[in-house]
Amino acid sequence: MPQDAEATVPAQLPSASIENRILVLRGQKVILDADLASLYGTTTKKINQQVRRNPHRFPADFAWRLARDEFEEVVTNCDHLRNLKYSRRLPTAFTEHGAVMAASVLNSPRAVEMSVLVVRAFVRMRRLLAVQEELAGKVSELERRVGEHDESLRDLVLTIRRLLEPSAGEPEERIGFSAAGEGEPSL
Repeated sequence: MPQDAEATVPAQLPSASIENRILVLRGQKVILDADLASLYGTTTKKINQQVRRNPHRFPADFAWRLARDEFEEVVTNCDHLRNLKYSRRLPTAFTEHGAVMAASVLNSPRAVEMSVLVVRAFVRMRRLLAVQEELAGKVSELERRVGEHDESLRDLVLTIRRLLEPSAGEPEERIGFSAAGEGEPSL
């Protein structure tokens, strides 16, 4: 492939396709080694080899091997990773920082260029999550307010109903003059 054609590939890759490859595992957003390898234009074997050769660059908060149950869940839920179910090795998950570190140890122009797009995808997802959390807070506040208003309206309706119903235990008070001889002096 000519070098110019390789350089245009990342610019044409929509950020949504990168975001679709980002998963949430162990409470963190990660990208698996197979997806990172395809983005960086290398093999999964080469990425994992670099992780093994440079363990000091990949602490546990940058990259880790999936547990068997995580692996099975990922393969079951992610259609684009269904070929991984035949893999003999458990995949490595890379956080945003791990993805950048992988690009630096691979040291290829495409890996460096793609790492910028990967970081932008992580940042965009972080922003979207912040917006979702803000919206969730506003919805909760709205629900609380509506609940208070519902309770106030319910009390108001009950009070109006009580005022409209005649009292059962109290005698009705008559308005007007009483006739003489009914126990009250007449005027």
